[in-house]
Amino acid sequence: MFSASTQIRVRYGETDQMGVVYHGNYALFFESARTEALRAIGISYKAIEESGVMMPVHSLSFKYLKSAKYDDLITVVAKFNHMPTVRAVIEYEVYNEANELLCTGESTLVFMDVKTNRVTRCPQILEQALIPYFKA
Repeated sequence: MFSASTQIRVRYGETDQMGVVYHGNYALFFESARTEALRAIGISYKAIEESGVMMPVHSLSFKYLKSAKYDDLITVVAKFNHMPTVRAVIEYEVYNEANELLCTGESTLVFMDVKTNRVTRCPQILEQALIPYFKA
């Protein structure tokens, strides 16, 4: 398993009139955590795309437990519980500064060949970076 976390300060524009994070913004928080998780293992989305592979989101789900509010410093954890194959399933947890679980979620991304627009295997650069976390 590979896990990484990133902290995000909730901005005013990410909240509704009550100062609560608008539910759709969790998708952006998850994307930030996913991007930073890849950076933590030395990979960038740009490098993956330059290798000829795109990673579109196939599915995305959320479970809201508590509200994040304006100016909260939230921690978003991204977890790869399984080695990616033709898709990567990433689980997320969002915590506030009191370490209360606010939201959980999951995204499935597929690997697509840039030239053919067809599903392909996990790019070698990503696979090689994740192998150490999945050795038995």
